Amino acid sequence: MRTTQAQHRSTWGLAALGAVLVSSSSALAAGIGQPEPWQMGRQVPVTENARDILTFEHGMHWLSFGISVFVLGLLLYCIYRFSEKANPTPSKTTHNTLIEVAWTIVPVLILVAVAIPSFRLLRTQLSDPKADVLVKVIGHAWYWSYEYPAVEQGGGFTFDANLDEDKQPKLLGTDNDMVVPVNKIVKIQVTAADVMHSWAIPSFGFKIDAVPGRLNQFWFKADREGTYHGQCSELCGARHAYMPITVQVVSEEAYAKWLAEGKTKFARIDADTSKFAAAR
Repeated sequence: MRTTQAQHRSTWGLAALGAVLVSSSSALAAGIGQPEPWQMGRQVPVTENARDILTFEHGMHWLSFGISVFVLGLLLYCIYRFSEKANPTPSKTTHNTLIEVAWTIVPVLILVAVAIPSFRLLRTQLSDPKADVLVKVIGHAWYWSYEYPAVEQGGGFTFDANLDEDKQPKLLGTDNDMVVPVNKIVKIQVTAADVMHSWAIPSFGFKIDAVPGRLNQFWFKADREGTYHGQCSELCGARHAYMPITVQVVSEEAYAKWLAEGKTKFARIDADTSKFAAAR
């Protein structure tokens, strides 16, 4: 009887463990490209730039931790070594040349060590590779417009992306999503029509200001298909919190199909009218 009860408990325990593992893996899969409840770290990176940022951040955390432990050790040593009990006759030393040189040179070397990977990261971000896809992003109060202007690449249309309150995750879905192909260099040119906005996708390691009268530029190359969410990251007015960004990364075949459908779906009446007027 005891053996049977033990077997039942073991079976239920394995079942519970399996349910936990399945739910955890499902939550992880669902969390790619979007924030998770109580999330402390960055979203799963899907571009080389995002992975470099994550590696750099982890390195800075370990460096900061090491410096903090070292300083704490010095403080504890000084408290013990130079306490009134251990050192009844205080030292009258006013300076120590070796220590002063050390605490000047060591921080300089640390800053140089931090600057080298930082500059490498900036060089990658500010490089200007040849684009496979060009998209112009325009911030409005309070929605985004996307232009696919390169006719030779199958574009030539514009559409607006507004908050879709019926989509999940909440406040991150849009009625029309930006679509780009996987493993292709996508160049983004960003500006604004009214006030400053900021176009940001955490999974891409991507954040760039949209400034009226200025054209800012960035690029990314997503290596994983999926749907990725972001938000306007510059306080821009009453509905700043309702300017979501949704980017779908799809296969080349799906992207070509979307482009073909987009020419019809996002056809503009004013463009057809201007052509008609020009013909007359």
